[in-house]
Parts: sequence; C-alpha cells; structure tokens
Amino acid sequence: MEIANKLNQTRIANESTTKQKACSIVYAIIAGVILGLAAKIVDSPDFNPIFTNIGDRFGIWIFVAALLSVFSYSPKLAAVKIFVFFGSMLTVYYVYTTFVLHFFPEKEIIFWSICAAVSPVCAYIMWYARGNGLFSIIVSALPITALLLEGFELRNAYLPVHTHYYLIPWLMGIYLIMIVVLLLTIPKHKKRVLVILPISIILSFIMIYFNVFARLFPSMKSILQSVI
Repeated sequence: MEIANKLNQTRIANESTTKQKACSIVYAIIAGVILGLAAKIVDSPDFNPIFTNIGDRFGIWIFVAALLSVFSYSPKLAAVKIFVFFGSMLTVYYVYTTFVLHFFPEKEIIFWSICAAVSPVCAYIMWYARGNGLFSIIVSALPITALLLEGFELRNAYLPVHTHYYLIPWLMGIYLIMIVVLLLTIPKHKKRVLVILPISIILSFIMIYFNVFARLFPSMKSILQSVI
C-alpha cells in the first residue's frame, strides 16, 4: 500500500473508458503485426542493410516500447499494450520465418519470448517516467541509457575489412535521433532533460566500465550473436 501511494504521487492514471482501453490495445496489436512483418521483410539481402541492422537490434524496440508505455492511460494498460505488441510482432515474425521460409530458429524464439514475457513489468515501470519526482527522472533515463549502451557497442559491429563497415556512423546517427526524440517527448517538464541526460551518460559509463551485462548474463553474448 505504501509503495502504491508513492507511485500515485509520481503519476496518477488518466481516466479512460472501456472503449478507449480496448482501442488502445487493438492499435498496439496492429502496430506489432505491421512492425513484425516489416522487420521480417527488411531482413533480406534485397533491402538496404541499414534497415536489417536496425530491426535486428534492441534499440528500435526499446524506443517504440518506451513511447507506447509512457503515452498509455495507466501503468496496467501500458503493461498489457506492450505484451500484446511484442506478442503479435514476434508471432508474425516467426510464423513467417517458419511457414514461409521453412526455418525454425528455436534459440532465437526462446530468447525473444523471454524478453516479451518480462516486457510488461518494464512497461509498468516505464509509465511513471512521465511523472514527477526523482523516480520518474531515473526511469526516464533507463531507455536512453540502453540506447547509449547499444550505440556505443556499434563500434564493434564490424571490422574495417567488412563490407558494411560504412554503416556504423549511419546507425549511430539513427540511435542519436532516437535518444533526442525520447528526451523531447518523455519528460513532462523539458528542463528535466538537463538532469536525465547526465544520469543516462553516467549510468552507461558505469555499465560499460564494469561490463554489467556480460557479468549478469554470461551466456547472452553468444545468444545475441546467433540472433543478430
């Protein structure tokens, strides 16, 4: 109860009708279907590799999920929307892969299914980013930190001898655009950008320096290499 009261002080859920909630969920499903199909289509040698590289990484999905979450009527609705969004997206993506391309990537399906399973919790928390207080500032910094981390790791995406080495500055530019968009849209008070950005940079430096992801998830690197 005490935690709930503190969260209510951070941000209060907006009043919404059943119809508005249902439409919001349906829109999330439609967005998931469209983006899942688009991600599968661009994952082809016939398309510019920049689209494939964006769709195959975490950044774009963190970006979309953050926006869907914060602009929901309530934290519970944000959790539902993100779950159906990733559920519909992954279903379309892997149904296409399995039945059209006749390929069943078991490890990748398990990995992304786990990500989809925990996404509602992340969405519930992320909803409070557009609120008041220190908690909202810290939550606002989390997706930006993730984008900074993955953007920094792009320097190791290709070696100079690789054909697509030229993509690195383009991809970094896209990550920068996503970061700017989140900084301009998520904080309710724009002056908070002056606090959120330094926190994000500090957190990303700490995580890079201590190699946090590799220490917490030692097997993640090999899984990601098979995914992307």
